[in-house]
Amino acid sequence: MKILITGGAGFIGSHLTKFHLAKNDEVTVVDNFITGNKKNLESEINNKNLKIIEADIVNFNFSTLLPFDIIYDLASPASPKDFINLSIEILKANSLGLMNILDFFVKSNSKTMVFSSTSEVYGDPLEHPQKESYFGHVNPVGIRSCYDEGKRFAEALMMAYFRKYNKDIRIARIFNTYGPYMKRDDGRVVSNFVNQAINNQSLTVYGNGFQTRSLCYVSDMVEGLHSIATTQNRAGEIINIGNSNEKTILEIADIIKKLSRSQSKVVFKTIDQDDPKRRCPDISKAKNLLNWKPKINLEEGLIKTIEYFKNL
Repeated sequence: MKILITGGAGFIGSHLTKFHLAKNDEVTVVDNFITGNKKNLESEINNKNLKIIEADIVNFNFSTLLPFDIIYDLASPASPKDFINLSIEILKANSLGLMNILDFFVKSNSKTMVFSSTSEVYGDPLEHPQKESYFGHVNPVGIRSCYDEGKRFAEALMMAYFRKYNKDIRIARIFNTYGPYMKRDDGRVVSNFVNQAINNQSLTVYGNGFQTRSLCYVSDMVEGLHSIATTQNRAGEIINIGNSNEKTILEIADIIKKLSRSQSKVVFKTIDQDDPKRRCPDISKAKNLLNWKPKINLEEGLIKTIEYFKNL
């Protein structure tokens, strides 16, 4: 198959790129490396089936490319630090950039497109766990709004193209994901705790630590995205992809301390504005429509992640 992955050098994107190369697919990556890293694809740089284009999806001329069997759009900064430093870039990627890709998708007669949305469209949820039918509880002008509302607009754009052009468009709502190739300083809970723990620094907990996250290992996420893209007759579907094993922030800190044999202490700091208090996907739709569910348990995935950061 011929695969296009925008953001294919990012954390999840690089794993997805390698996943398809392992299937002997021809993969084209478009990435401006604003948050992606060329080193993530170093092991594949001589693979004849990989083509890397350094470009911004906002202004790249996609019409220079041939049609694809699957287009995955993962081209958006997504970590908490990016919400302040790259807010305008996030909004552009999820509006002008996505529209650029969609226009190519329609005109080129490419077959299937999967958009990587996010659990952040649910905001600080009043429904728990979060089903795809939930409309969300989002602050449209808060610090996180560039990402939350950027992705909500992107979903609306995807569905507008779906209804107008009747093309095979699918939306994945990605929940918290972790694993190798996370950036050390991206501000996410796992990367923060792991790097603090292996250096015996204090583990920084924001708020009281009773807020929850449900963590999905990256290989499970990639298989979920692939299932969305390849399962027959799923055009127009919006599907949560994540792990429903819910843990408090303090529980995650404790597990990481034990697995890394760290002597770190926990320190508490003020929680960010609009930080979700509970986050857990209802993945019954993914199980029923895709026959997908996560396989890697939290401890197994964290051991792999700790080893990755230790070896950096």
